[in-house]
Amino acid sequence: MRIITSILFLTLAIVVTAQAESDGPYVVVLGVAQDGGVPQTGTKDHPGWSDAGQSRNVSCLAIVDTGGRVRRWMIDCTPDFPEQLHALDTIAPVPSKPGLDGVFLTHAHMGHYTGLMFLGHESLGANEVPVYAMPRMGEFLRGNGPWSQLVRLKNIAIHTMAPGRPVALSGDISVTPLTVPHRQEYSDVVGFRITGPRRSILFIPDIDQWEDWDALGVRIEDEIAAVDVAYLDGTFYDNGEIPGRDMSSFPHPFIAHSIERFSTLSAAERKKIRFIHLNHTNPALWDHTDARRTIESHGMTVAVEGERVEL
Repeated sequence: MRIITSILFLTLAIVVTAQAESDGPYVVVLGVAQDGGVPQTGTKDHPGWSDAGQSRNVSCLAIVDTGGRVRRWMIDCTPDFPEQLHALDTIAPVPSKPGLDGVFLTHAHMGHYTGLMFLGHESLGANEVPVYAMPRMGEFLRGNGPWSQLVRLKNIAIHTMAPGRPVALSGDISVTPLTVPHRQEYSDVVGFRITGPRRSILFIPDIDQWEDWDALGVRIEDEIAAVDVAYLDGTFYDNGEIPGRDMSSFPHPFIAHSIERFSTLSAAERKKIRFIHLNHTNPALWDHTDARRTIESHGMTVAVEGERVEL
């Protein structure tokens, strides 16, 4: 299944690269699914087990700078890291391995950091890959095995970030962590604003509710206005999506609620919004569903693996 998924993803990546050839920096989507991926563990009859077109990798972005030496960074390190790194090697090849100038972590939930295990000596045996993490996230990695072994053996080198403080990459590219309210069992939780010489991107894969951010004095509408593209938490489409469960207290904004909230935005602002981090139950994952048609009829879209946004 891993091989089939990789072949499909490489095809997508090659097509997107051919359509958007450029010497400038860009962001490419390496995955769109919630932490468990699609199909998810235990779903015995999901068509994705045998049909790569029905599978999706876990939510992840890559930043690529092609000015001079190609440089690459990943936003989150997912359980699908091997396939996503292989796809990135096809999109923007480099001679070294893993050929990553850094990994930026949003938080310590399984879909966002556990791919770090592939940098360890049982797999790649990487040498001091920079891992950018918030203070609690860094302490979690340093203080808990097996992640602490990655630090001890110098497979990774942790760089501590601060809220609202940009991390300069190469040229005019920077990544700024934005604190968001979301379950913080093991770490702080952030999204990122990725800024390039011409364009900027917002990445908020997990947040409890937009209204919780309002209570902290931050409006998602203002964050959308400050960027050119906004990848936003689209984990669930609406209540009732999971049979037999009241989902009203789930710590994610339903896409249906986001559509309602954003309906007052201008068409230009709504066009920026691309939902990402979709659960395997979310009908908006698939083309030609009522959920997808509703999103698109309101001027918004769903992120697609392989899509590329110039910075």
